[in-house]
Amino acid sequence: MPNWFLGKIRYQQPIDDTNVGTRNEEFIKQKTVTEAYLVDAISYTDAEARLYQEIAANTPDFEITDISRMKLADVLHHEDGGETWYKVKAMFITEDEKTGKQKKSPSLMLVNAENPKQAYERVELSLKTALDPFEVTDVNTTKILDIFPYSEEEKRNLRPLNEVMEGAE
Repeated sequence: MPNWFLGKIRYQQPIDDTNVGTRNEEFIKQKTVTEAYLVDAISYTDAEARLYQEIAANTPDFEITDISRMKLADVLHHEDGGETWYKVKAMFITEDEKTGKQKKSPSLMLVNAENPKQAYERVELSLKTALDPFEVTDVNTTKILDIFPYSEEEKRNLRPLNEVMEGAE
């Protein structure tokens, strides 16, 4: 099961200001840009290393400003989907056998879509086979630009430490 971390980076981006009358090459206006990415990682340290690995190719001088764990039940990535990532909250409705009362359990999912309606529909379609009844209660836009799950090859290399130690003996 993936272990998701939300990483935020910050960097300076030059501003192309064509309205300035005299252009001084030594002084170029810059703006601070903050971006968010979702990374599948084993630990905070692994999340930091993976962020550096993934982001460094396109953004040379950046700093990681925050890494926090993000508890998600699922990440639904659609190749034909939109570039916007939505956090969708679904409430699963179960009945408590002792009291007979309904119990609602929240479940957070991340889905890419063109708009909130499409995000809602994609989650509903994904949960169609769920045994417990559910209702989608929230669909919120996130600032996540991209996700970095482990590839199948990387997953094969992730083994418990005792298996690695046994192979070394």
